[in-house]
Amino acid sequence: MLGLFKLKKTASKPKILLVDDEQDLLSTVSYRLKYAQYDVVTASNGQEALEKAAAERPDLILLDTNMPVMNGHEVLRQLRADPDLKDIPVIMLTARAAPEDVSVASSYGIADYVTKPFDFNELISKVGAAVKRDEDR
Repeated sequence: MLGLFKLKKTASKPKILLVDDEQDLLSTVSYRLKYAQYDVVTASNGQEALEKAAAERPDLILLDTNMPVMNGHEVLRQLRADPDLKDIPVIMLTARAAPEDVSVASSYGIADYVTKPFDFNELISKVGAAVKRDEDR
């Protein structure tokens, strides 16, 4: 009789790892993502990003390019080389808009590329699209 009623598993909020060395940006974007019903984990440099990606297994990573300790391109390289992390979608969120920066990031199979300054509604839309594409796989 005890096995007749199963608890329904509630869907959890998608988890976003936000990586940037600018504390104001981390705070503001975290707030907006939480308001849009995402769980948010933050990291302020590339090494911390890799550690949190491994520990937290986010549904999406928002990644800056210019950071101390390890830049965003190196983080991408290491994410894609790790069998456990290689499929996490990444959206670059950076001030670097040069074609070569976009090209390098794109070579790692990123989900999107957003340059600062950005429109929050557009960012939230791109986050939602990337998370949905990942869920549909």
